[in-house]
Amino acid sequence: MSEPLRPLADRMRPQSIDEFAGQRHLLAPGRALRVALERGQLHSMILWGPPGTGKTTLARLFARVVDAEFLALSAVMAGVKDIRAAVEEARRFREQGRATVLFLDEVHRFNKAQQDLFLPYVEDGTIVFIGATTENPSFEVVSALLSRARVYVLKSLTSDDISAVVQRALTDPQRGIGGRAPGGADFTIDQDALLALCAAADGDARRALGTLETAADLASDGHISAATIQDLAAGTRRRFDKGGDQFYDQISALHKAVRGSDPDASLYWLARMLDGGCDPAYLARRITRMAVEDIGLGDPRALPLALEAWEAYERLGAPEGELALAECVVFLAVAPKSNAVYTAWGMAKEDVAKYGTLDVPARFRNAPTKLMRELGHGQGYRYAHEEADAYAAGERYLPDEMPDRRYYSPVQRGFEIRIAEAMARRRALDPQTKETDRKDK
Repeated sequence: MSEPLRPLADRMRPQSIDEFAGQRHLLAPGRALRVALERGQLHSMILWGPPGTGKTTLARLFARVVDAEFLALSAVMAGVKDIRAAVEEARRFREQGRATVLFLDEVHRFNKAQQDLFLPYVEDGTIVFIGATTENPSFEVVSALLSRARVYVLKSLTSDDISAVVQRALTDPQRGIGGRAPGGADFTIDQDALLALCAAADGDARRALGTLETAADLASDGHISAATIQDLAAGTRRRFDKGGDQFYDQISALHKAVRGSDPDASLYWLARMLDGGCDPAYLARRITRMAVEDIGLGDPRALPLALEAWEAYERLGAPEGELALAECVVFLAVAPKSNAVYTAWGMAKEDVAKYGTLDVPARFRNAPTKLMRELGHGQGYRYAHEEADAYAAGERYLPDEMPDRRYYSPVQRGFEIRIAEAMARRRALDPQTKETDRKDK
């Protein structure tokens, strides 16, 4: 009985640089990685990019070009024992005069100690290390290993790239599905189906070929229709790694779009994150943070609206509750912006850390007992409501040992315009009105 046929995505793995789809920023003629491949200049590297963009294929191509042995490990399943066994095998190859490429898929899943195991063997040339990761190597790969490897960033494949991969698989009779339709003909696919397949792939060639293979199995008449592709793609999500780079990149984009007063981009990134499966409660928390950090007192309605949107989602759930989050995001995006309180709060906390536990001036201390009154607690305190305009002009409320401070400076936008006017009127009543910044005199 013959072995089961390998998946189409594996069979269609590029065998040469000319078959490689996408990554022209790395592999176009004259680019550094292309030149290294063509010259057989093998070196350790980290390949960082989304799934299905060719990381494993590039590693195999390098090994093939220089006629090196290729040892593959997956950080999901491999342990210290597997690493040591691979190194011993590489040593045997080295004694025979052959180089070894040790490819570690999902290198970010190895802890620091496991990654450190590779260092001496990379250093002495026992192995050429190629790691593949979907996560930012700056955070996930130890610095010692990073310093010994070049980092290449792979990008998601474009629709044109995916289309080229699909068309090649449709017509290749050896590795693809060419000539495997009923009657020995090639499968046909109309333009709408091809576009739907490229969209469903979401930049991932492996996903595209997997969907194509299933669609071909279902195409009893040899024609792959858009309806079939849409049925197979139903329920698939765009790339979104909860807690990974894409997660943080997208929430950063959402926050910056709101801060930048772009309601359309804000809605787009909110929709992207919800579509990817982000926890709406997390989004509600971040939206509330935007309200206090970036809108602040520019529009005091922002915070209660964010809290109400959060509560509305908790009560309604999806999809109705998503609209509450969307309405809040639009409001925050178009609201006047102010980070004055956010900045002032940071300055105040810095001074607390700088000056330590300073005494509260005696005039501001309560005096509920005779002893406290004898100690002067509360003496000299001016009750603001008994003062003109309910303002004790000239009073100073900071600790006596601290220099004057002015943390809060309202911006000239939104409601803070009125706040600034009120503050200016009160300061005009002080015996000696002076501008004071937070720096020591």
